Amino acid sequence: MRRREFITLLGGATAAWPLTAHAQQPSERMRQIFVLMGTANDAEAQARAEALHQGLQVLGWTIGRNIQINYSFGSGDVERMRAYAKEAVASGPGLILAQTNPALEAVRNVTRSLPVIFLQVSDPVGGGFVESLARPGGNITGFTNFESEIGGKWLQTLKEIAPAVERVAVVLHPETSAHAEFLGAAETASAALGIKVTSLGVHNANEIERGITQFALVPNGGLIVAPHPVTRGTLIIDLAAHDRLPAIYPFRFHAKDGGLLSYGIDQVDQWRRAATYVDRILRGTNANDLPVQEPTKYELVINLKTAKALGIEVPPTLLARADEVIE
Repeated sequence: MRRREFITLLGGATAAWPLTAHAQQPSERMRQIFVLMGTANDAEAQARAEALHQGLQVLGWTIGRNIQINYSFGSGDVERMRAYAKEAVASGPGLILAQTNPALEAVRNVTRSLPVIFLQVSDPVGGGFVESLARPGGNITGFTNFESEIGGKWLQTLKEIAPAVERVAVVLHPETSAHAEFLGAAETASAALGIKVTSLGVHNANEIERGITQFALVPNGGLIVAPHPVTRGTLIIDLAAHDRLPAIYPFRFHAKDGGLLSYGIDQVDQWRRAATYVDRILRGTNANDLPVQEPTKYELVINLKTAKALGIEVPPTLLARADEVIE
């Protein structure tokens, strides 16, 4: 589906959603925003966009009447995201939304004045995007993905579902600052769990396949998959299944696509919440006056079909904590 078709589809669907009776009606002047998704144009992207539209609709913004949203999809391609970022700035929107660290990096490199809201970004302070979470200090604010300690939680949860695991590779993008923190947190937790943690840095599919295949040669291994466009697709899920590696992933869609289990934020809900920041900025609030929001709730999803294929019996205590169990 081409980008324009995607915009038309979402615009048509959103236009039918009713406004709430108490919603404040903004000026009928058409406002434009540009959304740069670092991931591909797929069902997950459509769900995020629809959630954003729903959130805006409640606040009095209607696609085609007083707001226009233009979408681009980087699909993990850095050069493509840079080109789209330049296109976004040149179009002169009221603000830009950037999803993922690479997309935000691309936008930050071409504007220091247009308001920017980020989503699904890890460690925005360490990445140099904002000065602090409470006072971003520039034209950028938004919503983070994970706290740095999540690496330890991923390791603990993986060990709980697969007690035989003795070695864990953290599949990460070496240039993403947050990934070093995730790795460090996993290493800190590893001693008490009796696990040796290693780093598997990847930039593309070839490095993923080569690295995981090599890692799987030694038994009792497992994987932690850090969030990044390069780790987004089903390649790691397929390799983990082929090499019988228990793996934990950052988002619900990984488990739905066949991953063993996931532990992370509800991305769709975050896009719905982002509508409040879009609304406030379009009404005149400075991005610097809007604190960066951290996750308040994580969700655990377990795929029992994958567990059975791996010969794993999921502990009842873990099943009881799951927000969703895929049969």
